Amino acid sequence: MTKKRRTFAIDLPDEEDSIPAEIDPKPAPSGPAPRRSPMAAAISENAASLRDRKALEERIRVENDALAAEHVRMKKLGLIVDLVPLDKVDTWKLVRDRASGDDIELTELVTSIRELGLSNPIRLEARDDGRYELIQGFRRLSAFKRLLEETGDTDKWGAIPAGILPRGEDLEGLYRRMVDENLVRKDISFGEMATLALNYARDPATAQNDPDKAVAELFASAGYQKRSYIRNFIKLVERLGDDLQFIQHVPRSLGLSLVTALEERPDLALHIRGVLKDLDNRSVTEELNALRDALEDLTVAPPVAKTPAVKRSGKARTVFQVGQAKCTASNGRLEIRMDRDFSTLDRQRLEDALRHMLDGLQ
Repeated sequence: MTKKRRTFAIDLPDEEDSIPAEIDPKPAPSGPAPRRSPMAAAISENAASLRDRKALEERIRVENDALAAEHVRMKKLGLIVDLVPLDKVDTWKLVRDRASGDDIELTELVTSIRELGLSNPIRLEARDDGRYELIQGFRRLSAFKRLLEETGDTDKWGAIPAGILPRGEDLEGLYRRMVDENLVRKDISFGEMATLALNYARDPATAQNDPDKAVAELFASAGYQKRSYIRNFIKLVERLGDDLQFIQHVPRSLGLSLVTALEERPDLALHIRGVLKDLDNRSVTEELNALRDALEDLTVAPPVAKTPAVKRSGKARTVFQVGQAKCTASNGRLEIRMDRDFSTLDRQRLEDALRHMLDGLQ
């Protein structure tokens, strides 16, 4: 038995149909797209997902670069704020422009911070050893320390908000930062500014050793007249030295008058220093009264003779102290000064006291 060969009809494509689709110049026939296999669809979706992810990563990278640049810019300006423990803050690098001693406004600042919080962070400079140096905000730092001492609450008052300045700024620039912040304050006195300029000039770490030029550098933001007043107070501080304990309380008019008097009478400085040394446990009022008395003495005391002495008429004066009362006795005049408002006393009581005193002088 023989097998019959089965033949199959094979339709061969025409010559034009044999051209590959990718180079076929004819448009693709209309109709539904051929169905892709699941594997092809998955590959296509994965490629699209990778493209989207790459685009997202690029956008994130650009945003991060922008944020990093902004962080560096703000850090250079000292605008990056952090909570810094109080025991990591030192205050030795800059000589403060706030005189030590009484600060009647510190209590008010403590109350304000306790009730409302700190509205203006202090400024610190980061150090290589991990600690910080205070540049601006001595009173705010003092207020936090007092609150911590009073309450013992380290969680609330043990760290202070601070703007961190980058390391490397020159000392002169740090002094300017401190000074410019306090120039806008009305309670900083000419005596304090003069003391700061002197300490700045004496500091071996600064390039400037001339107090007058130190005023020009430190107080460049101040007007000419204010700088002139500071220079005059420098003369007062230099002449009276440490014997003048309350320079921050000396009014401008009294300070300028004293400088004028000291330039006219150089020997007056020695006299004033002697009077100040004799004041035991002095108060601000006592020191200011002593300075005013010295100024009044100049109006009646003869000037230093530069030519052969000539007898001059003058008024004899005696200055003494009884308890808290500073007394000045002269021809036809007895003046008593003390920190008390005599106008609040009964008039009859004042008359009786004065009559008793006068009777004792007969």
